[in-house]
Amino acid sequence: MTALETLEKYWQHSTFRTSQKEIIESVLAGNDTFALMPTGGGKSICFQVPGMMLDGICLVISPLVALMKDQVQNLQNRGIKAIALTGGISVDEVSDLLDNCLYGNYKFLYLSPERLQNDWILERVKNLPVSLVAIDEAHCVSQWGHDFRPAYLKISKLKEYFSQISFLALTASATERVKADIITQLKLENTQVFTKSFARENLSYMVFKTEDKLYMMEQILKKNPQPSIIYVSNRKSCVEVVNQLLGLGFLATYYNGGLSSKEKEKNRLLWMNEKVQIMVATNAFGMGIDKANVKTVLHLQLPQNLENYYQEAGRAGRNGEKAFAVLLTNPSDIINANSQYLSVLPDKIFLNLVFKKICNYFQIAYGEGIDENFSFNINRFCGKYNLPTLKVYNSLQFLDRQGIINLSQEFSEKVIIQFLISSKEVIRYNSLNPTDAEVILSILRTNPGIYDSPTSINITLIAKKSNTDEMQVLEILNKLHKKKYIELITKHNDSTITFNEIREDEKTINRVAKHLEAQNNLKTVQLMSVLDYVKDEKKCKNRLLLGYFGEIVKTDCGVCSSCISKNKNKNDEVLVSEKIIELLKTQDLNSRDIQKLSKYSKDEVIFVLQKLLENKTIIIKLNNNYSLKK
Repeated sequence: MTALETLEKYWQHSTFRTSQKEIIESVLAGNDTFALMPTGGGKSICFQVPGMMLDGICLVISPLVALMKDQVQNLQNRGIKAIALTGGISVDEVSDLLDNCLYGNYKFLYLSPERLQNDWILERVKNLPVSLVAIDEAHCVSQWGHDFRPAYLKISKLKEYFSQISFLALTASATERVKADIITQLKLENTQVFTKSFARENLSYMVFKTEDKLYMMEQILKKNPQPSIIYVSNRKSCVEVVNQLLGLGFLATYYNGGLSSKEKEKNRLLWMNEKVQIMVATNAFGMGIDKANVKTVLHLQLPQNLENYYQEAGRAGRNGEKAFAVLLTNPSDIINANSQYLSVLPDKIFLNLVFKKICNYFQIAYGEGIDENFSFNINRFCGKYNLPTLKVYNSLQFLDRQGIINLSQEFSEKVIIQFLISSKEVIRYNSLNPTDAEVILSILRTNPGIYDSPTSINITLIAKKSNTDEMQVLEILNKLHKKKYIELITKHNDSTITFNEIREDEKTINRVAKHLEAQNNLKTVQLMSVLDYVKDEKKCKNRLLLGYFGEIVKTDCGVCSSCISKNKNKNDEVLVSEKIIELLKTQDLNSRDIQKLSKYSKDEVIFVLQKLLENKTIIIKLNNNYSLKK
């Protein structure tokens, strides 16, 4: 079967996207291959198609648990045997899964790079019939990458065991320096390099400076009523912006890491099926999202780096039609950028403090804790020790990237129950309530000892065994609780933490301190690049972005906010300026009133207001009204 026939059989596509065919041919020819494919380019097809064609199992290394689960589920839905070794799985379960890979004719094994740090897992993996090694998010292997993970360095060890098979490194964002470092660190040989252009000719990059983001957002969404994504910086903003949009008459929903998997899926489907126009989201929204007709991606706050911004903005216009990537900013955004992103980065002293506190919080003794798993709520933890939440979150993320802990940020609900009635009474209840019986029997079979002490139960497993859904299980438990037949305790958690190492306090932190300093320096440089992108109103935004990724173009795009401003008729600028000055002679006005009274477009008004401010012809007051300078 050819590559195209494999694509048609399992993915129902009749053609490959740009570069996919060439990358697959390189892999099938046995070459080590590096592929730089911007977001939406279809990276997974590049290893999934050859993985199906080659004898044996394709080993996929990825740091993104949610993406691993999503891809495994998609493969299973296509009748392809795939498995993922994610965090929180016991040693026995991991061993069983690896046995399945060896004897069960599986085609794909997904695992995190941290798993390769366990020598016994590495020993088991090297005995598998591996046909291809695919390294996703390969920029993580480089210290110059925006999400460096030392565990990725262990991947090169696989070269010793699988010297005769292809290694495929994939990333959606890497500068020239990072690309070269990836090839070196992974020890790729005679590497075939494929770099797809970062240029998106149908995408207009817009940066608008405005004191009234809500009004500007309203105008943009009214002008473009097609599916849209609005990215915000935190969960609280998700709810606030959705409520503002609903108040303005828009249909909107939201998505962030604090929602349960059911709520995420419900809201995702509302937007995917166009029951609502707008998805308001944190950066948790994006993996596995492939909606072709997104017209507008709008950022209400400055992004932390241009790598993330490019990926998020690139979710617009995948159908090839004209689309917009809009970034709204005001002077306070730029002033506050340092406190938003840099002052919340932990130093070595703070990181050490957080690590000790987290170990004490879970009562882990020195020299213990490896493979222990805990439910975790960051707000409760920070409240207990009076620590700044965002700085703690960044500390935990760093510890996760270093492989010291696994931080799973999927919302979970822990359910603990104990039967208060005898087994005889339970049998009687089941005979009188046959619709509840299968759920109750599944709980009893799965959890022996549930009469003797409070027991944590797996709702998902119970639902599966009783052939029902999780909501039905919870309804039955609540009914039993109201009747005082069981004791029921539910605990909500934002995440779970798994300790990958024994507790050694300073010794642990000292080992990774150099990476912390390097990453903090990199984040500072990256934020400066964001500020340069926002503040530079003369250079083409498309050229600025492409230049950041090492792609040099000599012509302006003509459709970004900078190009449009440059191409404005100078006479029009003079006329707008004269009209604004005439209006301000009579009274102070805000930008919205000026636009209404002048009859000029918002873009023209905002452009000229900025010029008048720069020339000190007008001033802006604390109430956001403009006034002629006296």
